[in-house]
Amino acid sequence: MRKPNSMKGLEDLGRVRLSRNFFFRDFLFSEIAAVHGIANLPDDPDLAIESGRRLCEDLLEPLQATFGRLHLRSGYRSAAVNEFGNRHGLNCSTNAASAADHIWDMRDAEGCMGATACIVVPWLIDHCHEEGDWRKMAWWIHDHLPYASLCFFPKLWAFNIQWHERPARRIMSYAEPRGVLTKPGMANHEGDHLSFYENFPAWRTAG
Repeated sequence: MRKPNSMKGLEDLGRVRLSRNFFFRDFLFSEIAAVHGIANLPDDPDLAIESGRRLCEDLLEPLQATFGRLHLRSGYRSAAVNEFGNRHGLNCSTNAASAADHIWDMRDAEGCMGATACIVVPWLIDHCHEEGDWRKMAWWIHDHLPYASLCFFPKLWAFNIQWHERPARRIMSYAEPRGVLTKPGMANHEGDHLSFYENFPAWRTAG
């Protein structure tokens, strides 16, 4: 697919079905792009679609099948939008750091592809109310899904969830307790963490 350069091209991209319940259009909105008039469009649509499909099929679909509808806070971010956000201090990392992350159509320094979305799980905020309860969702994902990285935030326990060809399997948080929850080499990384989420819904696949 060519980079969209017309309304029809953008409509065609938005209609691309990434998985059973998600279309590319779901991930195109950006507050930075909307406020500052920057087109949030991929330079390499085919790579963005391929990466986005893995994110949706492997991570978002099973999450939605198990916990109900997900709220998408942000998803795809073009190199132009991300660079602008980084330059103006709008919570965007450098393009190099965001490649194969929020910039779905840019491979990282090792040539790997990846994709990230920031999501809110309404079920979590409805059923878990104590400080630190975001860790229940973190450990459930760790035990059930092939995520690459997770990063949790204080507001609504929104979190970035990344699919990547070479998953780091690292979880960190800006919500209390802050810091790294787990990563390879930490004593808590392996094993079963059921005690953290024993009252969660039964795991359901997207099929």
